[in-house]
Amino acid sequence: MDARQEALRRAYEHAAAWLASLDGRPVPARASVEEIVGALGAELPDGPSPPSDVVDLLATACEPGLTAFPGGRFYGFVIGGTEPAALAADWLVSAWDQNCVMRAVSPAYAAAEDIAGSWLLDLLDLPSGSAVGFTTGAMMANFTCIAAGRDAVLRRAGRDVARDGLAGGPAVRVLVGEDRHMTVDLALRYLGLGRPEPVAADDQGRIVPEALRAALAAGGRSPTIVVLQAGDIHSGAFDPFAETIRTARAADAWVHVDGAFGLWAAASPRYAHLTAGCPEADSWATDAHKTLNVPYDCGLAIVRAPSALRAAMGKRGDYLIQHDEGDPTDKVPELSRRGRAFTVWAALRSLGRSGVAELVERLCRHAGAFAAGIAGIDGARVVNDVVFTQVCAEFGSDERTERVLARLLADGTAWISGSTWRGRRVMRISVSNWSTTDEDVTRTLAAIRRACAD
Repeated sequence: MDARQEALRRAYEHAAAWLASLDGRPVPARASVEEIVGALGAELPDGPSPPSDVVDLLATACEPGLTAFPGGRFYGFVIGGTEPAALAADWLVSAWDQNCVMRAVSPAYAAAEDIAGSWLLDLLDLPSGSAVGFTTGAMMANFTCIAAGRDAVLRRAGRDVARDGLAGGPAVRVLVGEDRHMTVDLALRYLGLGRPEPVAADDQGRIVPEALRAALAAGGRSPTIVVLQAGDIHSGAFDPFAETIRTARAADAWVHVDGAFGLWAAASPRYAHLTAGCPEADSWATDAHKTLNVPYDCGLAIVRAPSALRAAMGKRGDYLIQHDEGDPTDKVPELSRRGRAFTVWAALRSLGRSGVAELVERLCRHAGAFAAGIAGIDGARVVNDVVFTQVCAEFGSDERTERVLARLLADGTAWISGSTWRGRRVMRISVSNWSTTDEDVTRTLAAIRRACAD
């Protein structure tokens, strides 16, 4: 017990020091993989080491190789930081070490999942009674929801996938906007559905309703899934849900919405219009680590019909203690997993309804400040309509944009990565962290101006 307490004390001290360093440290890592391997030691020791010494070695050896992802000036990918209550709850998750498979085994986890799921449906304006599964991230949330959709549309066509498999059955068409996120394609590969059929999108990445209508008509009455998105990875744009879902419904298609970060717009009265019509879909995927800012490993798979999700994900074992109301494992692919709902419950309980709305609106306000600041830099141009938390900019030629990005990373004040969008190189800013302040935005814009100075 003493050894465990000392190891935990050392871990707390290192964690607190790391968090305290975020405001002043350069955002990029300062050491290479090879340097970290050398510091950690590549050879497995012959004998045991005191746990507290192991914690000290891990923390001190790895610290130079850490990127300041949790800090307020990381904008490279659409990832949040960790809201304080959620971070503390995640420490409890590790200490409690619960098996979150069955209601009978961990009533505490099942209760947290039930409550957090209900709160999420309310905040995101999704149908009450929908099933909410807690997955590793948005990619597996897409996988889970599309699996439910695949099985459902095949059942309508007389095919029982659980019994008969996919081989020899009707082909499932999957229609997606041409600007969808790559994880949708990956989920389709895992599910044996192959490549999707891309549908034209407009200059902001929104699927074109007329093009979707034509694509659906061309497929007759084949089993069909339509994948829409709430929040384009470059522009932040939202598909026109009301019209496209109505069109898909007329074709008897299952409609899934990939809302990895954008689905949270529904929690804000100011931005809820972006998701108008979205609740009419059949399933939705999002990631609590993004806009909600809970620790990694927390995607959310939401399906309107709980029976469809259970049919796709339910599992039985003679040794399991199964509950008549269903178990957490009936809604996700995994058996063994972390107690993800504890952290979501903690974040929502800490923020409350108004706090989640304010968080969303603050992120959007920072994105608007970035767009305004970049527009005032000679030779710079914001190339997307900034409607949510994404900003894309170019700085003349592709070559000059690359030089600006390289200088910015070398400066170390912020991390902003590049991308290729609509055939041109862009700086892509994703504002996702709860801890980003007005001062962080000001410092980052100053660093961008320095990077632009020839």
